Amino acid sequence: PYQPEISQGRLESLLNFQTVISDLTGLPVSNASLLDEGTAAAEAMLLSYNFHRAKRPKFVIDSKSHPQTKSVVYTRALPLGIEVSEIDTRNVENSLKVLDDKAVCGCLLQYPATDGSIVAPETLTQFAEVLHQHKSLLSVASDPLALTLLKAPGHLGADIVLGSSQRFGVPLGYGGPHAAFFAVQEHLNRRIPGRIVGVSKDRLGNVALRLSLIHISEPTR
Repeated sequence: PYQPEISQGRLESLLNFQTVISDLTGLPVSNASLLDEGTAAAEAMLLSYNFHRAKRPKFVIDSKSHPQTKSVVYTRALPLGIEVSEIDTRNVENSLKVLDDKAVCGCLLQYPATDGSIVAPETLTQFAEVLHQHKSLLSVASDPLALTLLKAPGHLGADIVLGSSQRFGVPLGYGGPHAAFFAVQEHLNRRIPGRIVGVSKDRLGNVALRLSLIHISEPTR
């Protein structure tokens, strides 16, 4: 994809991937994949942290997140001094109290959870509303196949939706286990990590595809 003149077919496939992810997540902007779900979750944490200029040191995660996801998030948070805490989404009242904190930069929910349970849409919306009172961000780790039946997180107030594309039957790759998807609300489009394929025109006026944004998140200290 770094030589768009000869990679139009691959870029078209990536553009189609972005479109499908945008439709499933209910968010307007999707990238052309990340390494895997665990690192995508860590990128969501870093985006939330940097969104507040590293002035909010707390990040909250769902206790029912996948164990490998939690492990990556804790590891990436440690050198930055980000305080990671967990909530049990079944205890809605207590969870809302934890999120109603100006020191919290964001929250990551698993939807569906690692045990197969699903947060009620109205509960997810409640979490989003409480976070947005302090301009904090809500991230949702989800499964694309589940999103064909569940209500899109973007329609429930989520700012970021991420997950693994393994459900699409994507084979193992040399760069990692399975590609991840990552979608955001419009106001975060310049902060999204990874690549975005866009539609343009060449010098003859013909429709052409190209990489319109390449961004590598850099933690702010």
